[in-house]
Amino acid sequence: MPAPHAESVFSRLEPLLPSVQKPIQYVGGELNATSKAWDEVSVRWALMYPDAYEVGQPNQGVQILYEVLNERDWIMAERTYSVWPDMEKMMRENGIPQFTVDNHRPVRAFDVLGVSFATELGYTNLLTALDLAGIPLHAVDRGEEDPVVIAGGHSAFNPEPVSDFVDAAVLGDGEEIVLAISEVIREWKDEGMPGLGGRTSRDELLYRLAVSGAVYVPKFYDVDYLPDGRIKRVAPNASGVPWRVHKHTLMDLDAWPYPKKPLVPLAETVHERFSVEIFRGCTRGCRFCQAGMITRPVRERSVNTIGDMVENGIRKSGFEEVGLLSLSSADHTEIGEVAKGLADRYDGSNVSLSLPSTRVDAFNITLANELSRNGRRSGLTFAPEGGSERMRRVINKMVTEEDLIRTVATAYSHGWRQVKLYFMCGLPTETDEDVLEIGELAKKVIAKGREVSGRRDIRCTVSIGGFVPKPHTPFQWAAQLDHETTDERLKKLRDMVRADKQYGRAIGFRYHDGRPGIIEGLLSRGDRRVGGIIEEVWRDGGRFDGWSEHFSFDRWVDASKRALADSPVDLDWYTVREREYSEVLPWDHLDSGLDRDWLWEDWQDAIDPDSTVEVEDCRWTPCYDCGVCPQMDTEIQIGPTGQKLLPLSVV
Repeated sequence: MPAPHAESVFSRLEPLLPSVQKPIQYVGGELNATSKAWDEVSVRWALMYPDAYEVGQPNQGVQILYEVLNERDWIMAERTYSVWPDMEKMMRENGIPQFTVDNHRPVRAFDVLGVSFATELGYTNLLTALDLAGIPLHAVDRGEEDPVVIAGGHSAFNPEPVSDFVDAAVLGDGEEIVLAISEVIREWKDEGMPGLGGRTSRDELLYRLAVSGAVYVPKFYDVDYLPDGRIKRVAPNASGVPWRVHKHTLMDLDAWPYPKKPLVPLAETVHERFSVEIFRGCTRGCRFCQAGMITRPVRERSVNTIGDMVENGIRKSGFEEVGLLSLSSADHTEIGEVAKGLADRYDGSNVSLSLPSTRVDAFNITLANELSRNGRRSGLTFAPEGGSERMRRVINKMVTEEDLIRTVATAYSHGWRQVKLYFMCGLPTETDEDVLEIGELAKKVIAKGREVSGRRDIRCTVSIGGFVPKPHTPFQWAAQLDHETTDERLKKLRDMVRADKQYGRAIGFRYHDGRPGIIEGLLSRGDRRVGGIIEEVWRDGGRFDGWSEHFSFDRWVDASKRALADSPVDLDWYTVREREYSEVLPWDHLDSGLDRDWLWEDWQDAIDPDSTVEVEDCRWTPCYDCGVCPQMDTEIQIGPTGQKLLPLSVV
């Protein structure tokens, strides 16, 4: 296993820093970072967010695991991020390996490299890090000196495309499972790192993780294919390894109030605020939304715990903005009490509050006024997702045009001047007319804003993203819209808005071209054969594919042709093809708790032109049998608690 001691590479790194962009991102030493002596711990984690420091450093998941692990005196956790191409070049020329920012130790010296994937477009960055670290790209080639590479995060719910490169994957909440994995490693080390039953020492550790049922280890599963390229079956190849691996669900958020000591970045990052997750999970039932489906059930933090976390975080970090995070923050059953309590507590101070995600039908002006009491009145963002009423029924986004107009009228009449609306293009059954409805809706928003405010300086920004079907959702069977049609529809919409003399100039228009979405779709629903494409792209120079200036669609298309040349499948097969019920999907052996038949029935309701089936939010209605609670032995946890947040007394 990794080295008994690991020397810092900083003395070799420091002379290179003046030669690269944003050198401060590689320096470390942030407020609240943890430093431990290497030889005083028994298990060592390197935690990676596979993107640049400015994106990865604020990531809530990595910060929480960093703190949870470091609170144990026998575990060490340090962080590593993707290095920009200029630094990669310098490191290769000077023989400097992938390092942690905390103490600049070589990543290869750690027991575990834990990689948190929020998006599939970070896969090539993992390969860069492995190669720079001196860790063999392929899990099958790794030896006793190499760390165990474990994937987590939302994209780990289908880790098959990266199964060549990771040793294991974890589904769901990480707080408890990282400690359980650490215990297995410690026990195995204390026994002298044995190899049993004909297994190597490394395979023995992986086997212990796999038979626990809590960790997915791809090497202990064989995938067989049908002649037409579909999967025939996925089956364990070792005794004791379960047929299905289940996700982890943290049921008592109040018992895990992390982060307690938020990391304060030295360099500029994408989010300069302290974030508190006020609840986890969402049961709104939007059919496109993987995050909502895989994080069920809803588990709320209590009013008092939220208040304590905010106060502690501000005191420990010095941040002046607090983000109240969740998938739909205004849905917290006591959001009014939370917002008023925090606004009262910090009245007259520099502390401002924000709700990064607000549903149209959960917004109210009282809440908005509380949140903007100490801060500037910025624009409001809502996500109708579908332009037409019909499309919103298809995706189960139960927001009517009247709901939206009423909400924006309230905002504009109370002094807001700008509203941002988020939509998707390429949804199942969508037509050109559905997309053009986005423009009509934006015009109505401007007209209503001018009417209720009596002003002409009303703005509405329309932001549009391409729809990508995701695993573990009702749309996992859907055909993805080709990028040519996506771009054509958005061009028609843009031209229609610009041609309108009365409202065109008041409507901002932002959209991305459809090609990155096709590659995201390939990686989202791919199987093990997609690993060859990822490697081809990386060897051809693919890096930072989530950044438009680094992304090359042609590179991915060419790599797909080369990697799949001897296969009956191609890029279109993975993306623009609709799946049948009988097809074995690459992630069917990975259990998010959702019943497959329930997902299929919801998919059928979505595409049935005569269906008016609405799936209500099960927080407020009887259970509609998605499968999560009984199967996962979990339950919805919501208020009201009856608690009130008291203003802090002056010490």
